[in-house]
Amino acid sequence: MNTDPQQIRAEIDAVLAELPSVDPDHPDVAGVDIDAVGRRLEEAHQILVSALESVEKG
Repeated sequence: MNTDPQQIRAEIDAVLAELPSVDPDHPDVAGVDIDAVGRRLEEAHQILVSALESVEKG
């Protein structure tokens, strides 16, 4: 796993960019696929966890 902070930020930004825009006041908020949002957030979380593990081992 890469431990370069800029690379990690870029990976996280790329994953989070795929999240739908959620405005609670917008009438289409009920149409948001919450499972897809959860998967994207889990993916971002896993990138951070892997980076932290690499730093600990390094």
